[in-house]
Amino acid sequence: MIKKLKFILFLYLVINIFNISLGNENFFNKGLEFYKNKKYEDARFMFERSIVFNPKDSNSYLYLAKIYNVEEDQKKEEKNLEAALLIEPSNEEAILMFMKIALEQSNYSKVKDLSKTFTKVCKKLCEENKGILETLANIEPKNNES
Repeated sequence: MIKKLKFILFLYLVINIFNISLGNENFFNKGLEFYKNKKYEDARFMFERSIVFNPKDSNSYLYLAKIYNVEEDQKKEEKNLEAALLIEPSNEEAILMFMKIALEQSNYSKVKDLSKTFTKVCKKLCEENKGILETLANIEPKNNES
């Protein structure tokens, strides 16, 4: 009788752990679907739920930052980009988004630092870095100007 009870309890725990791990993936995928359909409120809710189950999901933080970018809430966008980069420092999309924010804020030294990191990790978005550096060269104040 006790062996049956232990087996049932073990089986219950295994099924719940399996459901939790699948649930997290479903939250992210549903959030991604909502994001693609421009249902940002629903997408944000799903990405936040995904983070509850897996706090180290850098993609959920990245998509939250994208949502806040669309909603023009730069503080929350930065906060989520920072979280994404803490978890995955080589996330080129997050670095690129952070570079654009630093450029808007006229924080040229931060753009240069992020650019150095970006060139080390870029695989897909390397051309974007060149465009940002060209923009930076055109707007950065010259040392000779007074």
